[in-house]
Amino acid sequence: MNNIRNFCIIAHIDHGKSTLADRLLEFTGTIPKREMKDQILDGMELERERGITIKAKAIKMLYKHKDGKEYILNLVDTPGHVDFTYEVSRALEACEGALLIIDASQGVEAQTLANTMLAKKANLKIIPVINKIDLPTADVDSAYEQMKEGLSVDAEPILASAKEGIGMQEIIDSVIDNIPAPVGSSDEPLSALIFDSFYDSYRGVIVIVRVFDGKIKKGMKVTFMASNAEYEVLEVGYMKLKMIESDSISAGEVGYVVAGIKTIRDVKIGDTITETSRPTKHPHAGYKEINPFVFAGLYPYSSSDYDSLKTALEKLQLSDSSLVYTPETSVALGFGYRCGFLGHLHLDIVRERLEREFGLNLLVTAPNVVYKIKVKNQMIVIDNPAEFPNNAEIQEIWEPYVMATVICPDEYLGALMDLCQKRRGKQLDMKYLDMKVVILKYEIPLAEIIVGFYDALKSVSKGYASFDYEHIPPRLGDLVKLEILVNAEVVDAFSVITHKDKAQTTAHFLTEKLKGIIPRHMFEIPIQARVNNKIISRETISAMRKDVLAKCYGGDITRKRKLLEKQKEGKKKMRQFGRVELPPEAFVAVLQIDD
Repeated sequence: MNNIRNFCIIAHIDHGKSTLADRLLEFTGTIPKREMKDQILDGMELERERGITIKAKAIKMLYKHKDGKEYILNLVDTPGHVDFTYEVSRALEACEGALLIIDASQGVEAQTLANTMLAKKANLKIIPVINKIDLPTADVDSAYEQMKEGLSVDAEPILASAKEGIGMQEIIDSVIDNIPAPVGSSDEPLSALIFDSFYDSYRGVIVIVRVFDGKIKKGMKVTFMASNAEYEVLEVGYMKLKMIESDSISAGEVGYVVAGIKTIRDVKIGDTITETSRPTKHPHAGYKEINPFVFAGLYPYSSSDYDSLKTALEKLQLSDSSLVYTPETSVALGFGYRCGFLGHLHLDIVRERLEREFGLNLLVTAPNVVYKIKVKNQMIVIDNPAEFPNNAEIQEIWEPYVMATVICPDEYLGALMDLCQKRRGKQLDMKYLDMKVVILKYEIPLAEIIVGFYDALKSVSKGYASFDYEHIPPRLGDLVKLEILVNAEVVDAFSVITHKDKAQTTAHFLTEKLKGIIPRHMFEIPIQARVNNKIISRETISAMRKDVLAKCYGGDITRKRKLLEKQKEGKKKMRQFGRVELPPEAFVAVLQIDD
């Protein structure tokens, strides 16, 4: 065990984590040069397209050190976006150390700060690396100052360029010399932490584990302690780019376990696997259950795809344990699922994965957050605007808030403060990291940042500002439910909860947008926005008309009038009984409110 090192790579998004992982794999000879490609650990097509890491990846490297010993280096590459912080926190539990990457041209950014705090909380040995030193815009001294001042990391950073392969020897040496070897014993009863899993059509659920004590081998009877399910181990091995089978995985090592698990609910991320005949007395504490913060409805275009959506969500939850879902029904959209996400990007990624990996066509309702509402002296929790109680019954509404950290160059300070103020933000703190870089701290309602805030932030700062947030206790809010009526019928999928001051603007936006999207019918369609039973905005889609007077050549005016009156009566009847067909684009309109 003295020759094992378990470490992860943490950083802000786009600071070069995946590129550094590529160079380390190349340097240690884990992957031959002919098989090498950029972002090799990002196996998902979506990750490669967007250039971001969505899932943490574990890989085993072997390296012969200058002291003549061969070391096992288990590397976990982690995501950098704030919506995937849960992935990062799980990866940290399986490691003893972390490489903290700081971009030499960007310096310390919001997620660098957040991930450093996570690593410190997990008592990991942090090795700072200043990356991209080959760039013409690199400012190593400034990055070093920001690291000492903003992160309180005193260790001397390693200067590197993952793109050029500079500093790889120093990084590997530092990992071997500074990160402690894992603690545990192979003779103790088995205790293995499940920190990831995925579904294989032929072999069932495959779990990725970090063994803390004991040994796991083929033919062993094991128990999943949370679900109390028992299985026989069919195969164990290590994660290189492919799964490499081995006889056993011992204490301190990271690997995979195949046990023919077909019941997806038996596997819980953070659970402990132990031997059935000799169970451990020290199960892992598991991961803190994470609460979703953003909710949206997912509905299949065709009701026949409902079961396929259910199966797809079950399989997706194995590799993304922060996804939460429950069945729901909508009058306009039929049967679907109410899903909980960690943020807007998380929602976007899940939707795209469901469409690509499982071939589904989905409609997504507007994302919204969880509100606590006091009604008749009791608290109720609402995650769907359609369930919002009548205004007369509401005593108090508590809305979720976040503490937002924005790091930006001081020349964009005014524009960013203005943006945060427009989003109902309250400034708490302002601190200079160095002469040019400012840290701003704001209290902002979560509902104000889930749609469009990140894009607006990048736009006003020309891409230089970075943003991170953490959840704080909810605050009292003056909120109203905005309903949209199409042809005098409420369409629940268009309902939104908004601040009283923004209701009028939102109502005008939605009614105008829907007027342009909903096609004309043979009857007139009124589109109305309603707050507290009061119509505050209206647009009308005019009816398509047949020219009933075309056959009248001259003649008495009363004849023409009679034909027009008959047409008018028909339109009235049609409007009363006719149904309005809503195109899928209409539901997307609600997603663009903040644009």
